[in-house]
Amino acid sequence: MSTNDPAARLFTAVYEGDDDAVVRLLRSGASPESVDEDGQTALYLAAVSDQPGIVRLLLAAGAAPDRLSQDTDAPLCGAACGGHTAVVRALLAAGAYPDTVEAFGFTALAWAVRRGHVPVVEALLAAGADPNRPGPTGEPPLVAAARRGSLGCVRALLAQGAEARSEALAEASRWIPLDVQAELRAGLEQIHGPGHESVTHRYPEDNGITIEVQLLDTEGRPFAGNDQQTAHTEIATLLRSTP
Repeated sequence: MSTNDPAARLFTAVYEGDDDAVVRLLRSGASPESVDEDGQTALYLAAVSDQPGIVRLLLAAGAAPDRLSQDTDAPLCGAACGGHTAVVRALLAAGAYPDTVEAFGFTALAWAVRRGHVPVVEALLAAGADPNRPGPTGEPPLVAAARRGSLGCVRALLAQGAEARSEALAEASRWIPLDVQAELRAGLEQIHGPGHESVTHRYPEDNGITIEVQLLDTEGRPFAGNDQQTAHTEIATLLRSTP
């Protein structure tokens, strides 16, 4: 893609978060549906980069909110996975289908629940996302939220009539006695092999602690990681106490 190509300059502006440059390029004829040499759409790049202003500009200029990037990735799903609430709301306001399915059967709600992004879950449910639509493995959202340890996600789903309470209770109860840090490390080692040094971070969040484990390379730099919330006891109590 030539640097003189309007599409190339549009992608540069999106990468740099330059709203004014995006406006100028769109006015000069750059397509809001531009794609780069890999097939990535400008809208998807703006969505995953948490650029709500640019997302709105592209949508107002005619970008299709549900068009898949590289034929696999939905802007709404990318924004939901990253916890970019303002972008999610902008896409939904422009008509993005809240239950859009991207590659491997993921929806935006499935991503948001797996990552514990409560405001995104609430926005999607308010826009009509199905609280019972199974994720890519056939698991109900409530069970995924219970495993994640996100009390906020569980509450949001229950408020919209999410089913599978008994299964979610069993999943939350299963996690209560487990060492979350050890479980996260074991999962990473299953993928990347044993023997790596690691570092653990803990952040207060959502009636519990979010634990993040990162594997380090030989130079001490993180190269893989995962995190999980720990409100499993509170989730089990909630599920037992609500009808």
